[in-house]
Amino acid sequence: MTTSASSHLNKGIKQVYMSLPQGEKVQAMYIWIDGTGEGLRCKTRTLDSEPKCVEELPEWNFDGSSTLQSEGSNSDMYLVPAAMFRDPFRKDPNKLVLCEVFKYNRRPAETNLRHTCKRIMDMVHITVVWEQTEPMAGTSWRPITGPACMLESRLRGLMPRSCLPSGNFKLDLVKESAWEIISGWPVSSCIVCVKTLE
Repeated sequence: MTTSASSHLNKGIKQVYMSLPQGEKVQAMYIWIDGTGEGLRCKTRTLDSEPKCVEELPEWNFDGSSTLQSEGSNSDMYLVPAAMFRDPFRKDPNKLVLCEVFKYNRRPAETNLRHTCKRIMDMVHITVVWEQTEPMAGTSWRPITGPACMLESRLRGLMPRSCLPSGNFKLDLVKESAWEIISGWPVSSCIVCVKTLE
């Protein structure tokens, strides 16, 4: 398994900078899907005060030629904030901002599938939420059950702990050997449920 060079750097040096006071300023990390449809990109904007809702966040732009998203001679792309969460890495009051990407002509980028998803979800908004179950399997691809569930019990605590800081989490106790994601619209406030041992 390969590791990045930054993983070998002294974490104490980073902590010195992360613990510096930031006053009233807030760092908002804008996150979007790039032109591959799989990669995530981000850049951070410093705001004068903490935004209370996503509508208070400004739009931003970037050069789409560096993210495989530009077309023709005009590479201007727009980031439109769609959801905002507490930043569990840089801590409060900093924010993670999930963005939709629009082209220079204000049409959704090809990888802006959230735009299409929202349009469809708005059409069926009175319907019950959907769910997707993800069984946990070992290296033999058999479901993890019985004594092997000790692994799951160790992992089980990580999901809720990692999601709590964002304020976007609900824990539900259900059956063994699976994780479950339950979602409705807005997807930006989806409910995540972890299946645990009965």
